[in-house]
Amino acid sequence: MRARQSPKTVHAPPRRIMVLHCPELHRPDQRAARLSEQVIATVTGFCPTVEAVEPGICAFAARGPARYFGGESALASKIIAAVAELGVQSRVGVADGLFAAQLAARTPHPASASAEAIQWIPPGQTPAFLAAQPVRVLADQGLADRDLAGLLKRLGLVTLGDLAALPAGDVASRFGEAGEAAHRLANGLDSRPLAARPAADDLSATREFDPPEPRAEPVVFVAKALAEQLHAGLAARGLTCVRVQVQASWADGRQSSRLWRHDGLLTAAGVADRVRWQLDGWQPEQPEQPVAGDGQYPGGGIAALRLVPDQVVRAAGHQLALWGETVISDRVARAAMRVQALLGHGAVLRPVRSGGRNVSEQVTPVPFGEKTEPARPVSPPWPGRIMGAAPGVVYPAARAAEVTGDDGRLVTVTGRCVLSAAPAWLAIEREPARRVAAWAGPWPLSERWWDPAAARRRARFQLATDDGRAWLAVVQDGRWLIEAGYW
Repeated sequence: MRARQSPKTVHAPPRRIMVLHCPELHRPDQRAARLSEQVIATVTGFCPTVEAVEPGICAFAARGPARYFGGESALASKIIAAVAELGVQSRVGVADGLFAAQLAARTPHPASASAEAIQWIPPGQTPAFLAAQPVRVLADQGLADRDLAGLLKRLGLVTLGDLAALPAGDVASRFGEAGEAAHRLANGLDSRPLAARPAADDLSATREFDPPEPRAEPVVFVAKALAEQLHAGLAARGLTCVRVQVQASWADGRQSSRLWRHDGLLTAAGVADRVRWQLDGWQPEQPEQPVAGDGQYPGGGIAALRLVPDQVVRAAGHQLALWGETVISDRVARAAMRVQALLGHGAVLRPVRSGGRNVSEQVTPVPFGEKTEPARPVSPPWPGRIMGAAPGVVYPAARAAEVTGDDGRLVTVTGRCVLSAAPAWLAIEREPARRVAAWAGPWPLSERWWDPAAARRRARFQLATDDGRAWLAVVQDGRWLIEAGYW
């Protein structure tokens, strides 16, 4: 079977892009969304065409505005000062291309400890800047799934420089389209040659509300349907969307619009997410005129919502990777969003790895469609955590159990982790006792010893029973508990 070969194309170098990053505006609430809208309005005073990437991050072409304001550094300083007047701290990254500029804005400059953090990558130096970045930044930016980033690391490709050194054809044949896009980003190029052009036909999707809709949830539901309609029209013409414009007409005659883009391709799920973020940002805060109910728009509501594909490219199709695709398909994303529209935004959750010493802390459920970072990062070493394979079943509440020796007495553990007897039998609540075939431990864990109210000491064991299953057990305050199972 011959691998798909892409025609050779000469790509122009990426443009100089400036990215403004406001970390405190990543919160999924309406106040942060309104502040994001004010920040973008402030930035448009320096550059009329600003693209919103995600809440708290916006980007624009830097060459023209920098010439007017005296250089890229001077322009960045003016923007940071203007945004600070809104009470928002920010960082700026300038580089060749959106991907590198986002990384520069997200990463604090090592030589700057002040709030005015500007990381400026000189023209032509973007590949060298990217070469030192770990491959996990591809997943952190939403440009590759975590399985691909983890696989690259296991194969010895620890940095983007390692990935960029590989031949492009080998990467495409081994990892498919996702690997090909990651390889381009690692080399300092755009995720794909945009060749952006205006659409010959009107490919926009519009929905009018008669009477105007004052509530947020019905508008979000319609926005998701419009996103599917928009992509269906593009797919029928062999096109796909890179940048989309969200336009809203209000009952009082106001017109609102915002450009959203992604360094890659905007799926229907991605478009719907950005519409939801933008609708939250358009809800004005008026304490003196309370709204009738939660999530309602004052002033009569929205009369029409329109999605316009501002940039389109030819759809190159998808080639499956060697072991198949592991990313969430657009069909699954649409189904998840329908459930959210019916039952609420928090009705569909996805697991996100997080840090912690206990198994119950190492996975955080996050609403589908959000890029919320876990409260406990995975990167610290977390001394005291159980090493080895993670358990397949983690109980929401630990199950009471008894571990006894051959003499039938309860096994106890002293403060020096000395056992009264070897574990011989395991009896879990509402289940028959099982013979312990093998066991390991104890592993002591003392948490928050400086806080008498929250301090706790525990000893953990791994117990394998004669039915072929293994358990993670803990002794706390003289009681045996089962936290998880290995199957």
